[in-house]
Amino acid sequence: MEKKRVLLLSEGFGTGHTQAAYALSSNLRKLSPDVQTKVLELGSFLNPKVAPLIITAYKKTVTNQPKLFGYVYRHHYKKSLNRLTTLALHKLFYTHTRSVVRQLRPDAIVCTHPIPSAVISRLKRLGVQVPLCTVITDYDAHGTWINREVDLYLVSSDEVKSKLMLRDVPTENIRVTGIPVHPNFWEHPGREEIRSRFNLKNMPTVLVMGGGWGMLSDKLVHPLLTRWHEDIQIIFCLGHNDKTRISMEQNPMYRKENIHIMGYTNEVDKLMEVSDLLITKPGGMTCSEGLAKGIPMLFHNPIPGQEEENVHYFTARGLGEPITSPDVVVKWMNKLLHHYPDVVRKRKRHLAEIAKVHPMQSAQSIIDLLEDVRPSSAEEARL
Repeated sequence: MEKKRVLLLSEGFGTGHTQAAYALSSNLRKLSPDVQTKVLELGSFLNPKVAPLIITAYKKTVTNQPKLFGYVYRHHYKKSLNRLTTLALHKLFYTHTRSVVRQLRPDAIVCTHPIPSAVISRLKRLGVQVPLCTVITDYDAHGTWINREVDLYLVSSDEVKSKLMLRDVPTENIRVTGIPVHPNFWEHPGREEIRSRFNLKNMPTVLVMGGGWGMLSDKLVHPLLTRWHEDIQIIFCLGHNDKTRISMEQNPMYRKENIHIMGYTNEVDKLMEVSDLLITKPGGMTCSEGLAKGIPMLFHNPIPGQEEENVHYFTARGLGEPITSPDVVVKWMNKLLHHYPDVVRKRKRHLAEIAKVHPMQSAQSIIDLLEDVRPSSAEEARL
């Protein structure tokens, strides 16, 4: 039996979109041995010289001008990428996308970022008949995600489904699956082995993350946390932000017992497993990984736009809380110090509720899409 081929397309604007693509890839292969997957950051693959420059400019805008980013997000909230923009992207940056599709001959294409979704939608309007699935990787539905040519949307929540339906997306084209996370986040390995590997103690632990880009560098929260270093273990995970990591490693304030400073790691699932509180930038992927682990979350400096919507979603469900003042941090540190058994019990209740949600729903939805594909459709995509 010929294996089904799934092409997963993302972009490097933040790490969450590509992490979702790799999570789906792992889940698909775990669920079905008859599925082959390939993940590409499309822009970087097609134009490896220009793409990093664009991503760096985007990162600087998000970091240095978040209000501008938020204004653009809100101003275009109900707008799809128009055909002129899509055409320009295709001509200037994605000229060879059709050749990639022809060469790889996918039976379905899954996009975890709105730009490749728009580009593939344009190819479909030009005659490529490949099934297209778009995975919305936040707890909001910006208009740039929406294209008539998308056959299936996988979304995080009923609220996102409702927003899509208000924009005339047929309900049968939407499935509420949650944002896909790597299978490791649904597993619960032995904590003692993890602590031994990372030289951690068995004590109340706080994990501080800034996402893959390491954007959590704070002159208020970081020093505040060090006050509890004797009784609470603090792990600062700074991603690729080497400048901040080196600065903190050299700062006597952080060179104390029970304070650990780390760079980028692909074992965040293990760090979450042995931590009792997560302080993080509220990216959709990180929030979803925290949800799978059942860990309570404090959200720090959300980027205006989708991160604010992520905060609203998790706060409304009692799964997290924004850091609106230092008092919020103090309150939670006192919880860990004086009411630790209550924190542990509440997490166990969350995990029991989360266990009812099948972690493979996204992957299963794509396999269902593959099974519905007419053989002629896949063949046309390869022409």
